[in-house]
Amino acid sequence: MNTLVIIPTYNEAENIDKIIPEIFKYANVSILVVDDNSSDGTSEIVQNLQSQFNNLFLLNRKAKLGLASAYIDGFKYGIEKGFDSFVQMDADFSHNPIYLKDMINNLENNDVVIASRNIKGGNVVGWGFLRNFISKGGSLYSRIILNCPIMDLTGGFNGWKKDILEKINLDSIISKGYSFQIEMKYKAFKNKAKIKEFPIIFEDRKYGNSKMSKAIFLEALINIIKIRFIR
Repeated sequence: MNTLVIIPTYNEAENIDKIIPEIFKYANVSILVVDDNSSDGTSEIVQNLQSQFNNLFLLNRKAKLGLASAYIDGFKYGIEKGFDSFVQMDADFSHNPIYLKDMINNLENNDVVIASRNIKGGNVVGWGFLRNFISKGGSLYSRIILNCPIMDLTGGFNGWKKDILEKINLDSIISKGYSFQIEMKYKAFKNKAKIKEFPIIFEDRKYGNSKMSKAIFLEALINIIKIRFIR
């Protein structure tokens, strides 16, 4: 498959020059960094790395426009360029590149592949009780409201076939932040996608700051209702 790894960034200078070589080490893919006008030089680092990696691409955006629109812009970019499969990844090594081979292999026979923290063999390392409670509680709450069997609805390390992205209709997505991952998976489920979860160990970021906030989490709780009953 012709796979594009999409990495949204905002002030990830401490991580981006480390994660890109690691991804290329473990997988034969292309990478698109979608940068939201980082003030710490993230995009400049990527531009410098482009002289080393021919299949590294950069999409510069003019402002901090959010996670959902970053991925949607990335998916649309990849579809336009002829990629037939996509992987969502964070820049901070919480999504370990060692799992990319399993992700891509599983995509051969599935529409959606989820690197899951919440099935047997999966786990989270480095989070406190509250962050774990929010994540697992968010997945449980979403499963109940949406009547959707996916165990890790909130996780951000996912693989997608182009065909299912086109069925979902990216322009119909209402989420701006945290609930984007949930909405995408739910719409794939409703479109009868073949979905596979495989276990990973998720490790908290070592460098930089998390973009998660209480406001983002509360927005997600409200959006789940909208996703289920309005759209």
